[in-house]
Amino acid sequence: MARGGARWRWWLPQIGLLAMVVAGLAWLAANVADNLARRGIATGLSFLDRAARFPISESILPYSPVDSFAWAIIVGLGNTLFLSVLVAAISTLLGLPIALARRSDHALAKALGGGFVDLIRNTPLVVQLLFWYGAVTIGLPPSAEAWQPMAGIFFTDRGLYLTTFGLVGSALPMLLAVAAGLVATAILAWRGKLRQASITTLATVMISVVMACALGLQRDTPVLGRFNFSGGLTLTPEFVAVLLGLVLYASAFAAEIIRGGIDAVAKGQWEAGRAIGLSERQTLRLIVMPQALRIMMPPMTSQFVNILKNSTLALVVGYPELNFVTATTINQTGQALEGIAILMIAFLMLSGLISLLMNRLNARIALVER
Repeated sequence: MARGGARWRWWLPQIGLLAMVVAGLAWLAANVADNLARRGIATGLSFLDRAARFPISESILPYSPVDSFAWAIIVGLGNTLFLSVLVAAISTLLGLPIALARRSDHALAKALGGGFVDLIRNTPLVVQLLFWYGAVTIGLPPSAEAWQPMAGIFFTDRGLYLTTFGLVGSALPMLLAVAAGLVATAILAWRGKLRQASITTLATVMISVVMACALGLQRDTPVLGRFNFSGGLTLTPEFVAVLLGLVLYASAFAAEIIRGGIDAVAKGQWEAGRAIGLSERQTLRLIVMPQALRIMMPPMTSQFVNILKNSTLALVVGYPELNFVTATTINQTGQALEGIAILMIAFLMLSGLISLLMNRLNARIALVER
């Protein structure tokens, strides 16, 4: 009996807490339904089929104002993914030299690396985005006086204009085949299934084919017209500002993660590298970095998730990512609950996907004990 009474004393608080949570949620749902009915706001997702009738200034997916709200949200999601992947890749690559500079024995490099990290990490991201947007739109000259640092590249207050190259005729299939061959060669070489001579032969053949494909490239250079540039690739001020701001901000955190991972490797590993005649660079690449990578992987997972979430701040400079498109949709339809729910579910799924992929990668590179 005493044992049963003890069990009930443990269960009763849990049941009471659960009942309070359910009652609170029920009250909240009833209150929301009453307020929506009082304001004449219909609930549901039927609005997604209606024409959006608002422009999206730039997108990687085709879009026009006659498309539905659902497609507009997908276009915003595409912009979010494109921006997040770019920022994650560039900031990680930029974080490595910054981390090495912070660990350097060179006083100037160490001071510059430390100053950059301290400045960026201790300044709000919104302030940095606004600063870069002002630098692009106010600090750069108009189109008629475009700054040209090198041939085919123009900086103006309307954006960045770059020369592009397009494939002509049958060069595209050939180049795709070469790219597939290079990827296959890299995978086989990484797994140790190709000898050095075979790799050299394949690389020589593929480089020759790539040079042949280059003959089928068509150059598209920006040309100044009456009011603005035409041709080439155009990067808008909004995209340039948000890319610069997010990359620099994320690279400061990536640098600290990389530096911490390298410092966590035992000093004896460096001494072992020197003992077998390896240089500092070889020791770092062949001995230290493979071990540091296992340490860096968990915090880098959080870093990539934070990059995804920080992309919502692109709204402040007018870049049309998912948060921007969802906010516009809410203003157009009044469906605030549905819009916020779509936004939350999208970011929850993307964050979960990033965590899943990074955890799988972490499991692949983890040490296997025997």
